[in-house]
Amino acid sequence: MTSSSPADPKITYRPITRAELDTAVAWAAAEGWNPGLHDADTFWATDPAGFVGAERDGELIATGSIVSYGGAFGFMGFFIVRPDLRGAGIGRDFWIWRRDTLRARLQPGAAIGMDGVFAMQPFYARGGFAFTHRNLRMAGRGKTAPVDGTLRELSTLPFPAVVAYDRKRFGFDRAAFLQRWIAPANGLALGAWNGDALQGMGVVRPCLDGFKIGPLFADSPEIAEALFTALSTHAAGRPLFLDTPENNPAALALAAKHGLVEVFGCARMYHGAAPVLPWNHIYGVSTFELG
Repeated sequence: MTSSSPADPKITYRPITRAELDTAVAWAAAEGWNPGLHDADTFWATDPAGFVGAERDGELIATGSIVSYGGAFGFMGFFIVRPDLRGAGIGRDFWIWRRDTLRARLQPGAAIGMDGVFAMQPFYARGGFAFTHRNLRMAGRGKTAPVDGTLRELSTLPFPAVVAYDRKRFGFDRAAFLQRWIAPANGLALGAWNGDALQGMGVVRPCLDGFKIGPLFADSPEIAEALFTALSTHAAGRPLFLDTPENNPAALALAAKHGLVEVFGCARMYHGAAPVLPWNHIYGVSTFELG
């Protein structure tokens, strides 16, 4: 999976190390993406081969993810070129290599998803990605409120049930991701459990600035409200962020009800056939980096 840039043989594309993933997270923080404090550990455990970089003269100059979910689905993210080297075509060639390398890691016909910044949509479209909707980062503050006492910590529920519930709303199995994601250090992961099945799940995790909720999946607006209220209470008094799919009006209404306002956003795009997902059950996506 190592090769040279077609435009500059001094640039090598290669997998990055676990320590270099920390560099990518630091670059993401400098871009204002506000990564979670423990995201890198979960991302690495999800797919250690899914993080790559461009190197020149022994220095890392660009990073990106090419995560495969069992070969059935891929996701691209973490696309960052070192600021002092932008505008020279380095990112263009590296991005194309990432796309093609990820396609080679997937089953024939498998789709690739991404959440790309709005300004890059035309570039991604030229690379074969089609726009479906916007995911909007909504920001506010955590607030204390009465919490539904029937909610259960996700880590105490049957893990196969959590994986199955997530699969229907993400589209693909991501058990390796969930194993760590639903037990966030200094965060909280809750499920709405009706006695034999999940009806909703949500995770709030600490970030460089405050907390992020994601995912927030629920079978109804009422369940989404109960989960959001509990997760917001965990982050009381701190900045709180929710990455809300614009194609779910109930999700936008939930954010507005709790005083969250748009501060950032990404375009959800797919290379290949977009998975058919129940967006009316998706109130917050898990992460812009891995889907």
